[in-house]
Amino acid sequence: MIPQRHLTARFFSSSSIYYIVGAEPCGSTLRDGDIGNLKIHALTHGNRVTNKKVPMELLKEMRTIGASHGWVATLKNGVVRLQDDLNLSASDINPKRISLPPLVTLPHCQTKIVTNVAMSSSSPEDEDCIVAIKFMGPQLSLCRPAQKNCKWTNIRIIDPSFFSSHVMYSKRDEMFSMPASRGHYTGSWDLGRHIHKPKLQLLQFPEDPHPEMTKSELQRLDSCCTKQHYLVESINTGETFMLKWYTESRPLKKTFREWDHFLVLRLDEEGNAVYTKDIGDLCIFISKAESFCLPASLYGIDENCV
Repeated sequence: MIPQRHLTARFFSSSSIYYIVGAEPCGSTLRDGDIGNLKIHALTHGNRVTNKKVPMELLKEMRTIGASHGWVATLKNGVVRLQDDLNLSASDINPKRISLPPLVTLPHCQTKIVTNVAMSSSSPEDEDCIVAIKFMGPQLSLCRPAQKNCKWTNIRIIDPSFFSSHVMYSKRDEMFSMPASRGHYTGSWDLGRHIHKPKLQLLQFPEDPHPEMTKSELQRLDSCCTKQHYLVESINTGETFMLKWYTESRPLKKTFREWDHFLVLRLDEEGNAVYTKDIGDLCIFISKAESFCLPASLYGIDENCV
């Protein structure tokens, strides 16, 4: 089992990894209304209040629908906007805020509840950058924000196994990918030949995928009430991993005690899935936004961690 860290990491720079704690009110402006100094938790330095000014409205729980590469996405009146306000290295005097075209809801779909947002490159201002929004249910929407007359390409996903999945961008495959709900296969989409007919890859598991686990441990995993699957790719090593996150809740007097367990499988280009206890000098971060993987030694954090 890989050690656990219950953090929702949101951003990383060349020197630190941090997630947003909140903001301390410090006044107001005509443009943003109430503003505050951003409060963060840096993994190597703990909590601190920065001089970064951010709109307090942006920190309300329901205002953001996702984050990718240091950009947060907001949704208001059917319009998605990408903002760099919460990125410490971005200007708080002239923050970048990019409005995307109004969303188009496919018949029998919805575009109010978002699973997550992913981008194919570090900035939506890049000419080739593609933004993907995965909605709860059958709709996946893609667009290129930097192109003139930008518009959404809306994809109806037929397979219900992907309805609640998180989308990620694979630089190796140059496609957006998702794990099926039971983790037995993956689906990939792009703006080329796999727009409406995804590339499906059945994963090949060994006969004994978890040789070091006892029968009782395996039975406990099978009985868990929550089983979530995530795909994450290491840009540094080119490896792709599937994480299986098991959660078990047990009554304990008047409260519940939760037990979490991660299983990590390394996936190759042929779809072979191999259980691993050692991911080397890597640390994987799982987020409600977009999961990512970083070299631990570069950031001074524990290796072989989720």
